[in-house]
Amino acid sequence: MHPNVTMTPEELRADVPALQDGAYFNFGAHGPSPEYVVDAADEFVRSHEYDAPIADDPYETAFRAFDRTRETVASFVGAEPDEIALTESTTAGINAIAGAIDWQPGDVVVRTDLEHPAGILPWQRLEREGVEVRVVETDAGRVDPDRFAEAVSDARLACFSAVTWTHGTRLPVTELVDIAHDAGALALVDAVQVPGQFPMDVGEWGADAVAAAGHKWLLGLWGGGFLYVDRDVAAGLEPRAVGYRSVETPTADPYEYAAGARRFEIGSANPGPHVALREAIDAIDEVGIDRIEERVRRLAGRLADGVPDDRLYSPAEPESGLVAIDVDDPAATVERLADDGIVLRKLPSPNAIRASVHAVNTATEVDRLLERLEREW
Repeated sequence: MHPNVTMTPEELRADVPALQDGAYFNFGAHGPSPEYVVDAADEFVRSHEYDAPIADDPYETAFRAFDRTRETVASFVGAEPDEIALTESTTAGINAIAGAIDWQPGDVVVRTDLEHPAGILPWQRLEREGVEVRVVETDAGRVDPDRFAEAVSDARLACFSAVTWTHGTRLPVTELVDIAHDAGALALVDAVQVPGQFPMDVGEWGADAVAAAGHKWLLGLWGGGFLYVDRDVAAGLEPRAVGYRSVETPTADPYEYAAGARRFEIGSANPGPHVALREAIDAIDEVGIDRIEERVRRLAGRLADGVPDDRLYSPAEPESGLVAIDVDDPAATVERLADDGIVLRKLPSPNAIRASVHAVNTATEVDRLLERLEREW
């Protein structure tokens, strides 16, 4: 357990074993965890398996852990605990909403062309049931509000990202939510690139649902996802997947869905990743999300300043830690950089490489990446 004192980004970095060798710039895909985040999950699993069966009750032990994490997540994102469902991932959260609506042939879903597969595949499946999926074309990571309004005018739901994984641009979430609501559509936000990188307030966004996870910028474990659902909206949704955690009384016939977002939780799941999520949020809080945001902006700006303008897909003044860069052969570049101990990823579209710069990175690492990239241009 980390001490309950204010940490610096450098101290947080020192707690992450994977960051001690090489230069890691892939937080937009996976954020390696501090030792105490992994330890928290490990200690819970050991206690749950070794002690709880005799000294406590394994189910009650798990439920208490889930309750504590819901409270921590709710406080972190500006929600109430009953508006938080604990999921496996962002994809699971988006699918939960997609599966809880009584879709009819001819219903319309709107998304942008900037979405991650998590925000594409669930709607592709619905197309097989006669749902129309409209894709709003964008320009350099930007959404034209008028074009979005036209697409969503008769839609049932709009799904879009808060921060684009392709360009690192920040979409005008509140404005797009308002446009969707004015058209009578639900607004579902993929926010996975936000927590741990920027302050997050779902109340300010006004979205009906927000899906995210903790294994990227929060430095949590895989499996520690969460879904915010406005309590009034949740009351009108009926998940297709249902289990004892989804309902008020599992033995009741007929059953009644649990109040709020908990209806999207299903059955027995390992609480370890969500115990780790709570620990990861505590660590981010100790560093301070505002300080993290400022440092990310500064380091990402340092990177962008060193890239020729005609090689940048992201804004020249980055809006996030995600910086997309044009190189002649992205796949080969990623491999060559990895051989030099520099880790980032290739994007499918645009055909580019993407560096994800976190507050735990250093200016020296950024300069090292720039120096190495000069050989690729």
